[in-house]
Amino acid sequence: MKTFDDALRTKDFAISAEVYLRPEVDAASLCGQAEILKDYVDAILLTDNQFGQLHMSTIAAASILLAEGIDPIVQLTCRNRNRIALISDLLGAAAIGVTSILLMAGERAPPEFKPKPKPVLDLTATELIRTASMLNSDERLSNPSNFLVGGIVTPIIPKASWKATKLTEKIEAGAQFVQTHICMDTRVLTAYMKHLVDKQFIRRTSVIGAVAVIESAEDAEWLRDNRPSVNIPDELVGRLRSAADPRAEGITICAETLRAIAGIPGMAGANIIATRDLKTIPEAIREAGIT
Repeated sequence: MKTFDDALRTKDFAISAEVYLRPEVDAASLCGQAEILKDYVDAILLTDNQFGQLHMSTIAAASILLAEGIDPIVQLTCRNRNRIALISDLLGAAAIGVTSILLMAGERAPPEFKPKPKPVLDLTATELIRTASMLNSDERLSNPSNFLVGGIVTPIIPKASWKATKLTEKIEAGAQFVQTHICMDTRVLTAYMKHLVDKQFIRRTSVIGAVAVIESAEDAEWLRDNRPSVNIPDELVGRLRSAADPRAEGITICAETLRAIAGIPGMAGANIIATRDLKTIPEAIREAGIT
Protein backbone atom coordinates (compact mmCIF):
# COMPACT_ATOMS: atom_id res chain seq x y z
CA MET A 1 0.00 0.00 0.00
CA LYS A 2 1.32 3.44 -0.97
CA THR A 3 1.51 5.85 1.94
CA PHE A 4 1.42 9.60 2.41
CA ASP A 5 5.12 9.39 3.23
CA ASP A 6 5.72 7.76 -0.17
CA ALA A 7 3.78 10.53 -1.88
CA LEU A 8 5.78 13.29 -0.20
CA ARG A 9 9.03 11.62 -1.20
CA THR A 10 8.14 10.75 -4.78
CA LYS A 11 5.55 13.29 -5.97
CA ASP A 12 5.87 16.97 -6.77
CA PHE A 13 2.51 17.60 -5.08
CA ALA A 14 0.81 15.26 -2.60
CA ILE A 15 -2.90 15.50 -1.81
CA SER A 16 -4.82 14.50 1.30
CA ALA A 17 -8.43 15.15 2.25
CA GLU A 18 -10.60 15.00 5.35
CA VAL A 19 -13.64 12.78 5.85
CA TYR A 20 -16.51 13.61 8.18
CA LEU A 21 -16.21 11.89 11.55
CA ARG A 22 -19.53 12.43 13.31
CA PRO A 23 -21.44 10.61 16.05
CA GLU A 24 -23.48 8.67 13.48
CA VAL A 25 -20.49 7.55 11.39
CA ASP A 26 -19.90 3.81 11.57
CA ALA A 27 -17.53 1.50 9.69
CA ALA A 28 -19.77 1.22 6.63
CA SER A 29 -20.34 4.96 6.25
CA LEU A 30 -16.65 5.69 6.81
CA CYS A 31 -15.75 3.25 4.02
CA GLY A 32 -18.38 4.90 1.82
CA GLN A 33 -16.74 8.29 2.34
CA ALA A 34 -13.31 6.85 1.66
CA GLU A 35 -14.60 5.32 -1.58
CA ILE A 36 -15.47 8.82 -2.84
CA LEU A 37 -11.94 10.09 -2.21
CA LYS A 38 -9.54 7.19 -2.61
CA ASP A 39 -8.83 7.55 -6.34
CA TYR A 40 -8.01 11.25 -5.96
CA VAL A 41 -5.90 11.51 -2.81
CA ASP A 42 -2.72 10.02 -1.36
CA ALA A 43 -4.12 9.78 2.18
CA ILE A 44 -7.21 10.53 4.24
CA LEU A 45 -6.91 12.74 7.32
CA LEU A 46 -8.89 11.64 10.37
CA THR A 47 -9.54 14.63 12.60
CA ASP A 48 -9.71 14.28 16.37
CA ASN A 49 -13.03 15.47 17.87
CA GLN A 50 -12.97 18.88 16.21
CA PHE A 51 -14.98 21.47 18.19
CA GLY A 52 -15.58 18.80 20.82
CA GLN A 53 -17.75 16.77 18.45
CA LEU A 54 -17.96 13.18 19.61
CA HIS A 55 -17.21 10.32 17.22
CA MET A 56 -15.27 7.08 16.98
CA SER A 57 -11.59 7.33 17.86
CA THR A 58 -9.19 8.16 15.07
CA ILE A 59 -7.28 4.96 15.88
CA ALA A 60 -10.40 2.86 15.29
CA ALA A 61 -11.17 4.80 12.10
CA ALA A 62 -7.58 4.28 10.90
CA SER A 63 -7.90 0.53 11.45
CA ILE A 64 -11.02 0.48 9.26
CA LEU A 65 -9.31 2.42 6.44
CA LEU A 66 -6.15 0.31 6.59
CA ALA A 67 -8.26 -2.81 6.14
CA GLU A 68 -9.59 -1.21 2.94
CA GLY A 69 -6.07 -0.50 1.67
CA ILE A 70 -6.34 3.27 2.29
CA ASP A 71 -3.59 5.19 4.05
CA PRO A 72 -4.83 7.28 7.00
CA ILE A 73 -3.23 10.30 8.61
CA VAL A 74 -4.20 10.09 12.27
CA GLN A 75 -4.68 13.38 14.10
CA LEU A 76 -4.18 13.41 17.87
CA THR A 77 -4.72 16.43 20.09
CA CYS A 78 -3.38 17.32 23.51
CA ARG A 79 -6.73 18.80 24.53
CA ASN A 80 -8.39 15.49 25.36
CA ARG A 81 -5.66 13.32 26.87
CA ASN A 82 -2.82 13.29 29.35
CA ARG A 83 0.60 12.03 28.30
CA ILE A 84 -0.11 8.43 29.30
CA ALA A 85 -3.22 8.30 27.11
CA LEU A 86 -1.40 10.02 24.23
CA ILE A 87 1.53 7.60 24.33
CA SER A 88 -0.92 4.71 24.55
CA ASP A 89 -2.69 5.97 21.42
CA LEU A 90 0.60 6.43 19.60
CA LEU A 91 1.65 2.88 20.42
CA GLY A 92 -1.77 1.64 19.34
CA ALA A 93 -1.54 3.53 16.07
CA ALA A 94 1.88 2.04 15.39
CA ALA A 95 0.63 -1.47 16.20
CA ILE A 96 -2.14 -1.34 13.57
CA GLY A 97 0.16 0.04 10.88
CA VAL A 98 -0.44 3.80 10.92
CA THR A 99 2.52 5.56 9.30
CA SER A 100 1.45 9.24 9.32
CA ILE A 101 0.29 11.30 12.30
CA LEU A 102 -0.67 14.95 12.66
CA LEU A 103 -0.20 16.27 16.19
CA MET A 104 -1.66 19.47 17.60
CA ALA A 105 -2.88 21.13 20.77
CA GLY A 106 -6.54 21.08 19.73
CA GLU A 107 -9.16 23.80 19.96
CA ARG A 108 -11.28 24.20 23.07
CA ALA A 109 -14.80 22.80 22.93
CA PRO A 110 -17.43 25.41 21.99
CA PRO A 111 -19.35 27.12 24.83
CA GLU A 112 -22.60 25.38 23.86
CA PHE A 113 -21.06 21.95 24.46
CA LYS A 114 -22.75 20.59 27.61
CA PRO A 115 -21.64 19.34 30.04
CA LYS A 116 -18.48 21.35 29.49
CA PRO A 117 -15.46 19.03 29.14
CA LYS A 118 -12.29 19.86 31.01
CA PRO A 119 -9.29 20.43 28.71
CA VAL A 120 -6.27 18.34 29.69
CA LEU A 121 -3.31 19.83 27.77
CA ASP A 122 -0.76 17.83 29.74
CA LEU A 123 1.62 18.19 26.78
CA THR A 124 2.08 21.01 24.31
CA ALA A 125 1.89 20.24 20.61
CA THR A 126 5.67 20.53 20.34
CA GLU A 127 6.16 18.15 23.28
CA LEU A 128 3.81 15.64 21.67
CA ILE A 129 5.74 15.87 18.39
CA ARG A 130 8.96 15.22 20.32
CA THR A 131 7.37 12.26 22.12
CA ALA A 132 6.23 10.67 18.85
CA SER A 133 9.66 11.21 17.31
CA MET A 134 11.29 9.52 20.30
CA LEU A 135 9.06 6.48 19.82
CA ASN A 136 10.45 6.16 16.29
CA SER A 137 13.90 5.52 17.72
CA ASP A 138 13.09 3.87 21.07
CA GLU A 139 15.26 0.74 21.20
CA ARG A 140 13.20 -0.61 24.10
CA LEU A 141 10.31 -1.27 21.72
CA SER A 142 10.40 -4.62 19.96
CA ASN A 143 8.75 -2.97 16.94
CA PRO A 144 9.55 0.76 16.97
CA SER A 145 7.06 3.01 15.23
CA ASN A 146 7.88 4.46 11.84
CA PHE A 147 5.74 7.57 11.97
CA LEU A 148 5.86 10.42 9.52
CA VAL A 149 5.30 13.09 12.17
CA GLY A 150 3.42 16.28 11.37
CA GLY A 151 2.39 19.49 13.08
CA ILE A 152 0.16 22.51 12.41
CA VAL A 153 1.24 26.04 11.44
CA THR A 154 -0.50 29.32 10.63
CA PRO A 155 0.83 31.03 7.48
CA ILE A 156 1.50 34.76 7.66
CA ILE A 157 3.16 37.45 5.58
CA PRO A 158 6.42 37.53 7.53
CA LYS A 159 8.66 40.47 8.19
CA ALA A 160 12.31 40.07 7.21
CA SER A 161 13.21 39.72 10.90
CA TRP A 162 10.64 36.96 11.57
CA LYS A 163 12.34 34.08 13.40
CA ALA A 164 9.58 31.46 12.87
CA THR A 165 10.15 30.36 16.47
CA LYS A 166 7.19 27.98 16.78
CA LEU A 167 7.90 26.38 13.42
CA THR A 168 11.56 25.97 14.32
CA GLU A 169 10.66 24.35 17.63
CA LYS A 170 8.34 21.86 15.92
CA ILE A 171 10.97 20.96 13.31
CA GLU A 172 13.62 20.52 15.96
CA ALA A 173 11.18 18.32 17.93
CA GLY A 174 10.88 16.09 14.88
CA ALA A 175 8.09 17.43 12.62
CA GLN A 176 8.78 15.98 9.18
CA PHE A 177 5.83 17.82 7.66
CA VAL A 178 3.67 20.75 8.71
CA GLN A 179 0.14 21.47 7.56
CA THR A 180 -1.24 24.98 7.54
CA HIS A 181 -4.57 26.01 8.91
CA ILE A 182 -7.06 26.67 6.10
CA CYS A 183 -5.62 29.49 4.00
CA MET A 184 -7.38 30.53 0.80
CA ASP A 185 -5.22 33.65 0.46
CA THR A 186 -2.51 32.67 -2.01
CA ARG A 187 -0.78 36.03 -1.51
CA VAL A 188 -0.14 35.07 2.12
CA LEU A 189 0.95 31.53 1.21
CA THR A 190 3.35 32.84 -1.44
CA ALA A 191 5.01 35.27 0.97
CA TYR A 192 5.13 32.64 3.71
CA MET A 193 6.72 30.02 1.48
CA LYS A 194 9.25 32.49 0.06
CA HIS A 195 10.52 33.07 3.59
CA LEU A 196 10.67 29.32 4.31
CA VAL A 197 12.53 28.70 1.06
CA ASP A 198 14.95 31.59 1.61
CA LYS A 199 15.69 30.42 5.16
CA GLN A 200 15.97 26.79 3.98
CA PHE A 201 13.20 25.50 6.25
CA ILE A 202 11.89 23.32 3.44
CA ARG A 203 15.11 21.32 3.54
CA ARG A 204 14.05 20.18 6.99
CA THR A 205 10.29 19.70 6.63
CA SER A 206 7.55 19.43 3.99
CA VAL A 207 4.81 22.08 3.93
CA ILE A 208 1.19 21.19 3.14
CA GLY A 209 -1.36 23.93 2.48
CA ALA A 210 -4.91 23.39 3.75
CA VAL A 211 -7.75 24.59 1.50
CA ALA A 212 -11.52 24.19 1.53
CA VAL A 213 -14.41 23.68 -0.85
CA ILE A 214 -16.81 26.24 0.62
CA GLU A 215 -20.37 25.93 -0.61
CA SER A 216 -21.81 29.25 0.59
CA ALA A 217 -20.90 32.64 1.96
CA GLU A 218 -22.51 31.55 5.23
CA ASP A 219 -20.12 28.58 5.45
CA ALA A 220 -17.16 30.90 4.87
CA GLU A 221 -18.33 33.30 7.56
CA TRP A 222 -18.90 30.44 10.01
CA LEU A 223 -15.35 29.21 9.45
CA ARG A 224 -13.92 32.68 9.97
CA ASP A 225 -16.01 33.23 13.11
CA ASN A 226 -15.28 29.83 14.68
CA ARG A 227 -11.73 29.10 13.54
CA PRO A 228 -9.59 32.16 14.30
CA SER A 229 -6.65 30.79 12.32
CA VAL A 230 -8.64 30.35 9.09
CA ASN A 231 -7.85 32.83 6.30
CA ILE A 232 -10.62 33.35 3.72
CA PRO A 233 -10.34 36.71 1.92
CA ASP A 234 -13.39 38.97 1.71
CA GLU A 235 -13.16 38.80 -2.08
CA LEU A 236 -13.86 35.06 -2.05
CA VAL A 237 -16.77 35.47 0.38
CA GLY A 238 -18.20 38.07 -2.00
CA ARG A 239 -17.88 35.71 -4.94
CA LEU A 240 -19.80 33.04 -3.05
CA ARG A 241 -22.50 35.51 -1.99
CA SER A 242 -23.10 36.81 -5.51
CA ALA A 243 -22.83 33.47 -7.32
CA ALA A 244 -25.91 32.02 -8.99
CA ASP A 245 -24.60 28.57 -7.99
CA PRO A 246 -22.53 28.91 -4.79
CA ARG A 247 -21.64 25.20 -4.78
CA ALA A 248 -20.13 25.39 -8.26
CA GLU A 249 -18.39 28.65 -7.37
CA GLY A 250 -16.92 27.07 -4.24
CA ILE A 251 -15.51 24.22 -6.33
CA THR A 252 -14.01 26.70 -8.79
CA ILE A 253 -12.47 28.79 -6.01
CA CYS A 254 -10.91 25.68 -4.46
CA ALA A 255 -9.60 24.54 -7.88
CA GLU A 256 -8.06 27.95 -8.51
CA THR A 257 -6.42 27.88 -5.08
CA LEU A 258 -5.09 24.35 -5.61
CA ARG A 259 -3.51 25.33 -8.94
CA ALA A 260 -1.94 28.39 -7.34
CA ILE A 261 -0.57 26.42 -4.39
CA ALA A 262 0.87 23.77 -6.68
CA GLY A 263 2.83 26.54 -8.39
CA ILE A 264 4.30 28.05 -5.21
CA PRO A 265 7.98 27.08 -4.87
CA GLY A 266 8.56 24.81 -1.90
CA MET A 267 4.93 23.77 -1.37
CA ALA A 268 4.77 19.99 -1.08
CA GLY A 269 1.04 19.40 -1.28
CA ALA A 270 -2.46 20.27 -0.11
CA ASN A 271 -5.07 19.00 2.32
CA ILE A 272 -8.66 19.57 1.22
CA ILE A 273 -11.73 20.05 3.40
CA ALA A 274 -15.33 20.16 2.15
CA THR A 275 -17.82 22.17 4.20
CA ARG A 276 -20.88 20.15 3.15
CA ASP A 277 -20.49 17.58 0.38
CA LEU A 278 -17.47 15.27 0.16
CA LYS A 279 -18.09 14.80 -3.56
CA THR A 280 -17.00 18.38 -4.16
CA ILE A 281 -13.40 17.40 -3.32
CA PRO A 282 -12.87 15.14 -6.37
CA GLU A 283 -14.68 17.76 -8.48
CA ALA A 284 -12.26 20.47 -7.32
CA ILE A 285 -9.23 18.24 -7.93
CA ARG A 286 -10.45 17.42 -11.47
CA GLU A 287 -11.18 21.08 -12.22
CA ALA A 288 -7.73 22.04 -10.92
CA GLY A 289 -6.14 19.53 -13.28
CA ILE A 290 -3.98 18.09 -10.50
CA THR A 291 -3.30 14.35 -10.52
